[in-house]
Amino acid sequence: MTATAALQVIEDLTGPDEVTGPDLEAAERAAREFLEALGVVVDSEGTRDTPGRMARGYAELLNARPFRMTTFPNDEGYDELVLARDIPLRSVCQHHMLPFVGVAHVGYLPGARILGLSKLARVVEHYACRPQVQERLTKQIADRLAEQLQPRGVGVVVEAEHTCMTLRGVRATGSRTVTSTLLGTLRDDAASRQEFLALTGVQR
Repeated sequence: MTATAALQVIEDLTGPDEVTGPDLEAAERAAREFLEALGVVVDSEGTRDTPGRMARGYAELLNARPFRMTTFPNDEGYDELVLARDIPLRSVCQHHMLPFVGVAHVGYLPGARILGLSKLARVVEHYACRPQVQERLTKQIADRLAEQLQPRGVGVVVEAEHTCMTLRGVRATGSRTVTSTLLGTLRDDAASRQEFLALTGVQR
């Protein structure tokens, strides 16, 4: 890859389980049948448009926007941690199709190139917009940054509340799940690992 080449995250990054494009008409019909099967009235003035809203809402949750993963030469030789903390995150649990929401803390130790800061949030969004489990989501974010940016280290911590756990079943209101993936120096060097985890705020 040349020094001026731009990296781009597009649909071909996705796996076989990812939605390739929503059929909103079919989704609306299915939503209507689904709600009716559960005994929900969908022919009143207040609920007549609910199946369409439901279809569009899930389409938004499950389809990521393509984006260009812009990188720049690390001309100043910056070698300290770059961390974006509290990136808003929302995804859908693949087991119950209920949302989970929280934040991601994403950092890296630069190598030859640095990343446009907004792209850290874009990578989070890209992998969150599909049926997920939090463990896989955390690792996918870290692995993609390591592959595309080739930094000296990558760290990702995700904190999220799963409505499949807080609104149903055990109803553990207020519980949050924390997952992490550390690669390279942030995994192998104790001081670097401690700095990253301290700056994320998860060690409290």
